[in-house]
Parts: sequence; structure tokens; C-alpha cells
Amino acid sequence: MTYAVPEIPATGSVLLANATVPSAVTNGTLNHIGDGLGRADILLEQGEIAAIAPPGLLDRRDGVTVVDLDGGLVLPGFVDMHTHLDKGHIWPRRPNPDGTFPGALEAVSADRPARWTAADLRRRMDFALRCAHAHGTVMIRTHLDSIPPQDDISWPVFAEIRQEWMDRIELQASALYGVESLLMPGFLDRIADTVKKTGGTLGAVTYMVEGLEGHIDALFRAAAERGLDLDFHVDETADPQARSLALIAEGALRNRFEGRIVCGHCCSLARQDADEVDRTLDLVAQAGIGVVSLPLCNMYLMDRQAGRTPRWRGVTLLHEMKARGIPVAVASDNTRDPFYAYGDLDMVEVFTQATRILHFDHPSGDWIRTVTTTPASLLGDPTRGRIDAGLAADLVLFRARNWNELCARPSGPRQVLRAGIALERTLPDYRELDDLMEP
Repeated sequence: MTYAVPEIPATGSVLLANATVPSAVTNGTLNHIGDGLGRADILLEQGEIAAIAPPGLLDRRDGVTVVDLDGGLVLPGFVDMHTHLDKGHIWPRRPNPDGTFPGALEAVSADRPARWTAADLRRRMDFALRCAHAHGTVMIRTHLDSIPPQDDISWPVFAEIRQEWMDRIELQASALYGVESLLMPGFLDRIADTVKKTGGTLGAVTYMVEGLEGHIDALFRAAAERGLDLDFHVDETADPQARSLALIAEGALRNRFEGRIVCGHCCSLARQDADEVDRTLDLVAQAGIGVVSLPLCNMYLMDRQAGRTPRWRGVTLLHEMKARGIPVAVASDNTRDPFYAYGDLDMVEVFTQATRILHFDHPSGDWIRTVTTTPASLLGDPTRGRIDAGLAADLVLFRARNWNELCARPSGPRQVLRAGIALERTLPDYRELDDLMEP
């Protein structure tokens, strides 16, 4: 017996019959089968989803090719809302010496000024995007290291690549630098203007430095003046005294900020006492902040000590946030670089590992939103990550029929459709980058 996904014709109308679809990603009518899943037929015409209905209800007229999926799972194209394309794939030439967070900072700080030319960035970023595309991702936000002079290299390269990839992956960028960089005269205006010019998002890495509240206010003002959204790296540490998430929420309320706000990591929250957690989450909910957890990277970095088994998982409190109505997502973060030695920008792997690490199961319910509808909305494009009539037929088809089968065999057969056309899922060979990896 073979375990291939059925072939999809390249032309004409196609009816995907007997599909299993998560109710969380569609407004269409399904025959519900439990655990947030239902059965449906999906009609594809001219690159769009023409209709979705319970099996057998759509007209199987002449000229429509019927493809029986036999209960195979159909998901929308994935949204990876927190990545670092500029760092990706430097591991072979600049590995983390000990797997720790300081080791990662040291390795990247050495590699960036020595190697991050426009040509180097372009090839590594394009390689990473080809991986994501083959895996079924349709939208990505990358953070770009933006300390001068790197900002003058990375942002123009990103703008070119975004244009080149616009028909395959919708790309966004967010500025990345330590919040203490705001002490440099003129820095905030410089980077905020670059972000505005390129159509990006303003951000910073926040930690408990002197004057943090003033820095947060300055970022909110700079973003509001330019109509920018904000995306922060927050409290990526095991130190329970790291509480910049609460300060950002207070800053959003104090400044009456009207743009979208995302906070990534928020690891230290899981180390704080219940009263502090409740106070912080109440503020985050009131401020309308979305939170993205990066389970692969933070499992790798957090609580690492040589010769000692880690005592905690490094992830933030997504269940408690979701219960308060806080939008929550998960994403890839780093890929084959000193902050995370592995990964391939495969959101099926991310979701599977998040399910295991964060207990997105028993029941699985609507947790698939964390890689589809929720990040799409947080990034400002709610048409992504959905399966509905009138939307592009950007779908990922699986032989797996339910969450258990998907997570048990995440590398199992899948077929990626873009505008209803099946991709040839050929992953780029790591050897393509060999000449960039010499020490």
C-alpha cells in the first residue's frame, strides 16, 4: 500500500471530496466529527475556493474533476509570524559554542560584521524562503538586525526579496535591536524612518535596563507618529524579575496606542508567582497585545547548563493567555543558526512540537489557529490562514486524517496547493550554500 496524497489536476475545476477540515479555519458548513474537525467537500475554480459544504451537497457537474481525499486533512497555507531570515543557515560556519543564549549572542555578533553582505543575505534568505514555500507557508514576518551599519544592508535586500517573492509568500519585516540602542543620538528616528519607508514594523528587544519605561514610551510615540505597528522581543530569560511584558502593556495603555502590538517569547512569565502573572495578563488583555511563543528555540536555549538536565520548557503561558482572550500564536523563530541549531521553516513541525511541548491536545480543539488565523490577523491580513469561499486556494493536503495522525507523522505525505495548483515539493539542498560556509 502506498501513502501518497492524491494527485490534483493542474487545470479545470476540482472537487476535493471527503476532506477533513478544522472548523476553526472556516465559516463553511461541515459534518462535525469531533476534536474541532469536520468533513466537507471543497470546490476549487480558477485558483479560488468556490464553495465548501458537507460531503455530497455540492453539484458534481460535468467538467469537474473529483478527487477523493478519503478523509485526508486539509489545512490552509501557514502563517509564520516570527522568524529571523537574516540569521538563517549560518550554523555551519558559526555554530553556538555551548548552546546557551550568551553563546548565541557571541556567535552572531562575530558573524554579522564579518559576513553579512548583501549577496550573503540574499542567498541565505532565498534558500530559507524556498524551504518555507515547499512546506506550505504563505506569509512570514522576519526580524532584521538593525544596528548601523547593518540596517543599510539588510533592509534594502529585504525590500528586493519581498518584491521577488510577492506571488509566493507575503513578507513583512520588523526592526530588531536591543532597547538600549535608543540611547544612541538619532538612532530611533533613523530606524523608524527606515521601517516606514520599507513598510515594516518597529520593534526592539526589551529587558530590565535603567529607564526602560522611557524607552517604551519613545517607541510608542515613534510608531504612532509614523502609523507603524510594534513587535517586541520580550523577557527571553528564566529570570522571574524580568517583567518588561507588563511595562509594555502599561505603556500601550498610557500612550493610548491604536496600532497592533505583538510580544514574542515572554519566557520569564512562567517563572513568576500567580499574583504577578494575573496582574500582567490582565494588563496584556486590556492593551490588546498578541503573544507569539517560540517553542523550538526556547526549548533549545532556556535552562541550559552543561551536564545538567533542564528543569523547565522555556515557553510562556499560552493556555492562561488564551483563556483571557489574548491572541496567541507559535512560530519558527531561528533556523540553523546559533540561536537554534535546527529547523526548516516547516510549520507542521512547529505545530507538532508546540502540541507536545505546550499540550495543545486532549482536546486539540482550535489550537490550529496558532499557525493560521491568529497570526494572520496579528500581521494585518485576516484573509490568510483560512479556508473559505472567495479566498485563494492556498491549501495543504495531508494523508493524515486527524490531529493524532498528523502529529505522529509530521513528515508524512503532504501536497501544497497555490491558487489551486499543486507545487513540486522539492526542498533545496544544503549543498547550495557550501561556498558561503567556509570559516
